[in-house]
Amino acid sequence: MLALVGWLVAAEDAATEGKKVITGMLITGLVFISVIAIGQTLHWVRHRRR
Repeated sequence: MLALVGWLVAAEDAATEGKKVITGMLITGLVFISVIAIGQTLHWVRHRRR
């Protein structure tokens, strides 16, 4: 069982694993930026309505 888990982990090379990590980080950054952008836009719209 342990050999099977070790084989599954080692099946991907470093380049593929790095690509997955970078993609995950980019998606996380986009989520943070979109939340900030939505908040700032709503703040600006509320300020304009006054």
